Amino acid sequence: MRAVLLVFRNELHRVLTLRPAFAVLVIAAALYALLYPQPYLSESLRKSPIAVVDQDHSTTSRDLIRRLDATPDVAVLSVDPDLPAAQRRVFARDASGILVIPEGFERELLRGNSSPVALYADASYFLIYQRVALGVVSVVRTLGAEVEVRRLIGLGVDAPRATAAANPMPLTTIALFNPQEGYASYVLPAAFVLILQQTLLIGVGLLGTMPGAASVWRRPDGRSFAGPLATVSGKLLAYLMLEAVIVPFYLVVLPYLYGIPRLGSVGAMLLFAVPFIMATGALGLVIAALFRSPLAVQLTMAAIGMPFFFLSGFSWPVEAMPKTAQWLAQLVPSSAAIDGFVRLGQLGAVLSDVRGQVSVLCSLALAYTLAAVLLEARSRSRLAETEFNRV
Repeated sequence: MRAVLLVFRNELHRVLTLRPAFAVLVIAAALYALLYPQPYLSESLRKSPIAVVDQDHSTTSRDLIRRLDATPDVAVLSVDPDLPAAQRRVFARDASGILVIPEGFERELLRGNSSPVALYADASYFLIYQRVALGVVSVVRTLGAEVEVRRLIGLGVDAPRATAAANPMPLTTIALFNPQEGYASYVLPAAFVLILQQTLLIGVGLLGTMPGAASVWRRPDGRSFAGPLATVSGKLLAYLMLEAVIVPFYLVVLPYLYGIPRLGSVGAMLLFAVPFIMATGALGLVIAALFRSPLAVQLTMAAIGMPFFFLSGFSWPVEAMPKTAQWLAQLVPSSAAIDGFVRLGQLGAVLSDVRGQVSVLCSLALAYTLAAVLLEARSRSRLAETEFNRV
């Protein structure tokens, strides 16, 4: 136990004194917390500009344009005389789409016929395209239903029946766990876990490959005072102590500051974080032992950061992935951690509800710790052989 505490103290000292490791584990974590959420703070897109080509010039077409401009999703940038004029606005990136109201739009509606409008939206930015399309469709459907109600009333149908005929199945949507239906509430809880994982992996990888890594377990005279198991245990304890400050900041303080809904228990989230940190720290030790170079660690982690993102099931459902990708995802701590943290924090689950994710993280922590111990023992054997050959 004394050897574990000595390694813990030495490794924590290296974290705080080695500039590259301190920059990744502490400074980078602080910068990510400040800068990464900024693009998502508005929660959702508002007032995407579109150009309108009104070929009908009727009361109903003007009412449609007015309603579109009043929605939070769409802003009518201009009402142009023809399609080429509106196209020039899209090509200049002033507008994100074009709505064409055809001639005879009002007449066909009053006759009870369909009178489609044409929407040309820029799909190069999918979120903008989606927001424009949903905003236009919502307004057009509402206006069409109102026109149909007025037509039926004019034919002698009483108002309740006319309303029921125009909209027989009204839909009411209620967002249970993301009431604002915003991007920040969806993106940030998962992104914070990925940031914690990547900074810890890179920092541990740098600590294990920088000069002086062996000084954690060797005395100045060259003799060992800690075995491989004690060395790995002491290092993991040091990383756990460091993350005991960073993890609550990311999972408790930042959601509060950025207004992200949280229903779960703070204690349950912090307990769940323990196997996640242990698994990630042990994986970092394995990476350091395999690559042996700070540059190799940085390049490797930069390359696999995006695959980790997609394997997590955050941007693409795990069920829709190939079986091979699903198995690979289970080897990455963030995959189970994101699912567990979102359930605990945003969905109000308790620890018993995420016992599957806890089992996965504990298994990964045990497996990667065992691998790190074996690699540490192999590294010492090679170091001893090299020193013996020198003698």
